[in-house]
Amino acid sequence: MSLVHKRYLVILLLSVIAGAIALPEKLTLKLPVINREITIGSPRIQTTLAGKPVEITFSFKQGLDIQGGMQVVLEADMSNIAIEDRQSALESVREVLLRRVDLFGISEPVVQTAVNGESYRVVIELPGVTDETEALALVGKTAELSFQLIEEKPIEVPSDASMAAELDLSQFMTLVPTGLTGAQLKRASVQFDQNTNEPQVGLQFDEEGTRLFADVTSQHTGERLAIVLDNSIVMAPNLNEPIFGGQAQITGGFSLDEAKQLSIQLNAGALPVPITVLEQRTIGASLGSESVQASLQAGLIGILLVMLFMILYYGWSGVLASVALTIYAVLTIALYKIFGVTVTVPGLAGLLLSVGMAVDANILIFERMKEELRTGRPFIRAMELGFGRAWDSIKDANLATIMTALILINPLNLPFLNSSGLVRGFGITLLLGVVLGLFTGVFVTRTLVRLYLREKK
Repeated sequence: MSLVHKRYLVILLLSVIAGAIALPEKLTLKLPVINREITIGSPRIQTTLAGKPVEITFSFKQGLDIQGGMQVVLEADMSNIAIEDRQSALESVREVLLRRVDLFGISEPVVQTAVNGESYRVVIELPGVTDETEALALVGKTAELSFQLIEEKPIEVPSDASMAAELDLSQFMTLVPTGLTGAQLKRASVQFDQNTNEPQVGLQFDEEGTRLFADVTSQHTGERLAIVLDNSIVMAPNLNEPIFGGQAQITGGFSLDEAKQLSIQLNAGALPVPITVLEQRTIGASLGSESVQASLQAGLIGILLVMLFMILYYGWSGVLASVALTIYAVLTIALYKIFGVTVTVPGLAGLLLSVGMAVDANILIFERMKEELRTGRPFIRAMELGFGRAWDSIKDANLATIMTALILINPLNLPFLNSSGLVRGFGITLLLGVVLGLFTGVFVTRTLVRLYLREKK
């Protein structure tokens, strides 16, 4: 088997896999010939990882401008902050809140600050979040964690059964601080109990916290240690033995979402200043399903017109370039699903721009081939020279675009570059499109031309 045939098989295999992933989650097709309906969709992978069931699905993530979500406006209380420090305190609030929504996995969140006179506000947009309680719990809690010993007082149970049932047990216990707080917490993570497979929150302390935790568990073995979050006792386990490793688990019948949100709040830390909620509202999709569908149809028509131009102007070479462009589209959709790229209107603009870059590569190659053919070279030779000599122009043009995309993405979070989630979304889709365009415009098209176009006069 020749090298060209091996490359062709690789392209074919990638196209089939990407095509399966690119399918909608559920698609029903009517077959009039046999009068039946069949349902197909993108694959679901169900497996077991470290003894826990894992299901992988391939679906699009949608931004706020397409799927809607929640907007929360917060007011920061700067009364106890010096005037010269208020701006930095507001930025600290923004960073904490941004870290919380990032840890929660919300795609393309927008967290912006606004200062107007003595008013210091933070505006948060959360795509896909429609539960007001969930949104406020995510951004508003301070998550003050402490570990306190429980001293129980003697209790007399009333003889009246109804009075005994209404007895408030909290008044018969006292909480004694141990000095161990969330300040010594290094990391919180969602874990699973090896015996019951129930979600729990694992805690890992820093060096000081490890020492304090070891002292508390050693000196108070047999007593109860309350884990207190925001002045509420999460649980109060017995200290059966000293713990020296600096690690502990918070259990208590959590659901997976509850364990995840608790770990997020603990990792994000407390807000540097008090905040209050000024406004909260649900945002509908700004474009609506009909407008999004119309935009996609317009993009599809544009791509089809480009293919028609390529076929009419370059003949069979244009046909193969159109096939490569189709493969490009399928690979792009598949990678969007695999990497969880958030689809926004600016992101769609980046995608369409990258399609133009992919077509430019083919045009440069075919024009170079024409020049070589006009000098009297055989077709195979002209083809190889066309790809080779066009590469420098293609490389330089795409390298400049890649550098621009990286500046927009700002992967190192440089303070003097962009930090907007929407602009980063545009940069990510542009970068992914340009890299895929290079692959299909050079590797795929070249392989197809070598395989299907023979020597001709």
